[in-house]
Amino acid sequence: MNPSIRTKIATIFLTGLFFTSSYMYGQILNERERAARYDVLLNERIHQLLPELMDQHEMEMWILISREYNEDPILRTMLPATWLNARRRTIILFYRDRENDVFEALAVARYGIGQTIKSAWDKEKQPDQWARLIELIQEREPQKIALNYSEHYGIADGLVLTDYQEFMSHLPQEYQKRVVSAEPLAVSWVETRTATEMMEFEALVDLTHAIIAEAFSTKVITPGVTTSEEVVWWLRQKVTDLGLETWFHPTVDIQRSDEALKSHIEAFSNGYKEQVIQPGDLLHCDFGVSYLGLNTDCQQHAYVPYSNENQVPEFLQVAFKTGNRVQDIFTGNFEFGRTGNDILLNALKEGRKEGLRPSIYTHPLGSFGHSAGTTLGMWDAQGGVPGSGDYPMAYKTTYAIELNNTVFVPKWNKDVRIMLEEAGYFDQQGFRYVKGRQEAIRLVK
Repeated sequence: MNPSIRTKIATIFLTGLFFTSSYMYGQILNERERAARYDVLLNERIHQLLPELMDQHEMEMWILISREYNEDPILRTMLPATWLNARRRTIILFYRDRENDVFEALAVARYGIGQTIKSAWDKEKQPDQWARLIELIQEREPQKIALNYSEHYGIADGLVLTDYQEFMSHLPQEYQKRVVSAEPLAVSWVETRTATEMMEFEALVDLTHAIIAEAFSTKVITPGVTTSEEVVWWLRQKVTDLGLETWFHPTVDIQRSDEALKSHIEAFSNGYKEQVIQPGDLLHCDFGVSYLGLNTDCQQHAYVPYSNENQVPEFLQVAFKTGNRVQDIFTGNFEFGRTGNDILLNALKEGRKEGLRPSIYTHPLGSFGHSAGTTLGMWDAQGGVPGSGDYPMAYKTTYAIELNNTVFVPKWNKDVRIMLEEAGYFDQQGFRYVKGRQEAIRLVK
């Protein structure tokens, strides 16, 4: 790496460390501080992580092409905080010469892209943007030219037809045979977390838990008065008031003794309608927050006590533990290089052998909510997911450990579904929850 770039990154990194802490409600960074922190993370990713990934996948050149308001999803993850969109036609070229330890991040555009990607096109010297791109390619003579097209990952399929055709029409014939799909590199870029990002992610997961804890309390819920949708909109408003965003609309649903359990198709297609929350209800939420280019996704349970209760009934806590058991079986199968489908099927087999009734639908999490990486089941694909489920598990990756277990509760004479989701991290040391997991039903108090 160029020494001046390394020095610049180190300086930004050290000044940015001040902002890394467990976020309390009053400690969310203001817009200017947030932009500075985001750019610290981006600089580290592009100039430290990306060269490693290009070496890993043996791709010397990666070209991303987008036009304003129709951005490639991955190109969006490479724009600095002050670039809310691409400008005109934005072309980014990454070049890696491993043998000579050269890494370049170039913008074939009228502007440099922040402090991270410098402009490599002077329109006054070369009026044709495509011609300048071809010059840069010919000067570097890459053996592989990676473009963002992909059969299995929408996130890695961001090159639109018009830009592809324009590029190929200008690319000399001898280079066209060097064009390859960037899918492996693109997926690794999206799924891999840096150590600095993980500090931020841990704090964000903490904040997500704190918001859920407040939502599932009498500060928000008055039994017999408050509705499930009022809690949903409280969650949305809380996030907005904190200066954050949600990447999906939250849900709050209710299971109670006198109502049959909804089917998966009903539950996952807004089958739970607005209801007044009552004593004796088992509540469940699905909620996530976006901040600094990271996303959380969490599902937890809470119980609304009767006036003579001061704890969650034991029969519900026993049912809840079956959900934890499915989590343990599932994450115990995590292994580097093992496909999501293999992990899924083995975990389901082990769970059923213990008499459990599990359903697993875990997804990569981080740069996007439903991110790229190995897919570990879908709620309606418990036999495996072709394509993304065949992708091998990699290190330094984060997941929404999302699953449920259905258990018969004699006290209610019906099935109850324990639905859990927590952020998890996998690296060379194995699997861990980013900031713990729910191990007991919350009491609304």
